[in-house]
Amino acid sequence: MLKAIIFDMDGLMVDTEIISFQCYKDIIESYGFNFTKKEYIEDYPGKSVISSMNFIKNKYNIDFDTDEKINQFKILEEQYLLKNSVELKKGLIQLLKYLNIHYYKTIVATSSGKERAERILGEHNLMKYFNGIVCGSEVEHGKPAPDIFLKACDKLNVEPEEALVLEDSNNGILASHRANIPVICVPDLVENKPELLALTYKTLPSLLEVKDEIAKILEGSKC
Repeated sequence: MLKAIIFDMDGLMVDTEIISFQCYKDIIESYGFNFTKKEYIEDYPGKSVISSMNFIKNKYNIDFDTDEKINQFKILEEQYLLKNSVELKKGLIQLLKYLNIHYYKTIVATSSGKERAERILGEHNLMKYFNGIVCGSEVEHGKPAPDIFLKACDKLNVEPEEALVLEDSNNGILASHRANIPVICVPDLVENKPELLALTYKTLPSLLEVKDEIAKILEGSKC
């Protein structure tokens, strides 16, 4: 029986991926390299900032202090967030209200840092809909490892087979599969790989359709 819904944050609930792309673009291009949206989509969504910074160091053979670059990323992101309020994804509030009414447990599982996640979610007063949050710093291995989703299940006191993950990224899909938790993909910027989409429970165009799908699951469980 479905008891809990695990939400990714960036690209799934809030439209922040374009801001992350711009931050990485500013940093990489400051070293004289070109950086395209296609490159961002291929390698960055679903990863923590520290993983992405280490990836940049290796890919471009740049010698920099990772902690300093993470701080620079945070400063850049803060500037972009101040200029542009983060928009919610279509159907999010309707879905959250539906889950609340039907007593599903809900949790956010994000590679983001806790302070950043709480700020973005707090801006739209979203935390009132959730039973908790798991951030990348709380687990040893980030997505595509299963750690963050298994931690979410532990916090909610549910088994993986009693949960459902909502994700947009390839890394998130793979992480949920490795955790043996069914996943619905709601695509964002990323062109999801066909072999990973084959691992999903379903792929749906927006969170409105996710609400309808969960309603079907609920009705089926009553039969």
